[in-house]
Amino acid sequence: MNHSSAEAEVETIEPLRYLKGEAAAIETELLKDYRFGQQQLIEIWGQACALAITKAYPLSSLSKKQPTVLVICGPDQNGSIGLVCARHLRIFEYEPTIYHPKRSSQSLHQDFTVQCEKMDIPFLSYLPTEQVQLINDAYNLVIDAMLGPEADISNIKEPYSGILGTLKQVKIPIASVDVPSWDEEEATQDGIHPEVLISLTAPKKCAACFSGKHYLAGRFLPYDIQKKYELNLPDFPGTDTLIEL
Repeated sequence: MNHSSAEAEVETIEPLRYLKGEAAAIETELLKDYRFGQQQLIEIWGQACALAITKAYPLSSLSKKQPTVLVICGPDQNGSIGLVCARHLRIFEYEPTIYHPKRSSQSLHQDFTVQCEKMDIPFLSYLPTEQVQLINDAYNLVIDAMLGPEADISNIKEPYSGILGTLKQVKIPIASVDVPSWDEEEATQDGIHPEVLISLTAPKKCAACFSGKHYLAGRFLPYDIQKKYELNLPDFPGTDTLIEL
């Protein structure tokens, strides 16, 4: 085979797409046109987050005697994903504790909360913001499931602004769900610095400059949506539902 014909057969690999504002449109399409349920999507994403944690922080690698994990949940969808993640981590024999300062009144969110309570996962009544060392001593890592892509990062109110201030000081690793608790499109220098990022569906624009360990959980997406939004998702290995980018 000569070089020209070999080159002709080389398939051009398009770069992975980093979403700007399309994440909400994709989710709406999944719910309305493809008849996915909101609970179904949150369950898929939450389980994928838990699996990513097991890859990044296997039980055997944890430095503390107990496999403790602190999951901080926000009031919106990212918080629900955090609750599902915590439940699956409990099934995977981690010991999650949830801090969920502002619980949503949505029945779906309440359902996920009850599921965690029924799994005997403890909920913190407060976060020791003045004593960061207590967090460092008690947990192996923190999962940031606070502010998702829909959050207005320029207008973060308490208690989340205070929690972010605390997370900037912790010495244990932070793993963020979908977007670190800063802007969907802009990575901020004065924000938290997660060691692990778990992108859901497709990575958001702010992830383009993320230098830590980056996982993508998006294997469930129908092919027509992948094609329509030119996501150019990578080939997932075997039957895995997530991939390290």
